[in-house]
Amino acid sequence: MLGGMQFQQLVYFVAVAETRHFTHAAERVHVSQPSLSQQIRALEKELGAELFSRARGNIALTDAGEALLPLARRILADADTARHEVQELAQLRRGRVRLGATPSLCTGLLPDVLRAFHDLHPGIQLLIEESGSHDLVRELARGALDLALVVLPLPTPSPALTTVELLQEDLVVVSSAAAPAPRRPVRIADLEGQPLVMFRHGYDLRELTVAACRAEGFEPSFTVEGGEMDAVLGFVRAGLGLAVVPRMVAARAGRDLRVTALARPGLRRTIALAHRSDVAPPRAARELQRLLLAHRAKP
Repeated sequence: MLGGMQFQQLVYFVAVAETRHFTHAAERVHVSQPSLSQQIRALEKELGAELFSRARGNIALTDAGEALLPLARRILADADTARHEVQELAQLRRGRVRLGATPSLCTGLLPDVLRAFHDLHPGIQLLIEESGSHDLVRELARGALDLALVVLPLPTPSPALTTVELLQEDLVVVSSAAAPAPRRPVRIADLEGQPLVMFRHGYDLRELTVAACRAEGFEPSFTVEGGEMDAVLGFVRAGLGLAVVPRMVAARAGRDLRVTALARPGLRRTIALAHRSDVAPPRAARELQRLLLAHRAKP
């Protein structure tokens, strides 16, 4: 209650003031026209003044109605703000975040960030979708994801998505620790004729590696192809060939893999955080976004 006034009465009053029609106002607020009229009369009785002039079927605000309208709008706006703030706080206690990421980022970047997020917000369920950037962009566009970590440039640029550059990452060559050590550092040209373990089609790393080899004038040779990140690292451990992977992934790969830098200028990829431009991510997703951007700022 607002004094003797009811909150819903102000909703009805504003609806009539804006439509200048009782029936249209009732339709807007999903109530019957007689019920709305009854509540307006009750409000007028409470205030001791008529709010509308109803002469000849024309609805107009009286002086009292004109005075009440901005106050009523402010009350309703404040109530909406309060409701929104409470809902946002509730979203940080329970709810979910739907995050898409390429498999290499799930292996390299996300474990530490997701652990920090979980420590802060243990009630939030994290739903992770691993896929290539092309698939993640499509899932974002149809609203199946709140956020996605993608590799720039996007396979299909979309004005419907907002991207924020997160980090640039060097790529390195990994080989079996049991195999002869490759030349240090490795030039892209040194990969000509070398057995490579290659990711499946649609993998950003595959496209980047193949394009770099072709820029040096040769087609790479694959001993095994078609795997995801874990499979590729396993094949390399088994001595089936070399692979070009992100440095963050190589750092977690274990001692049974040898990591060798690429000679300058080397290969780098740009990681970005993407979300839809027309819909603000939920509060919990924005909190995860904040943590990811904070990770970007670390030296």
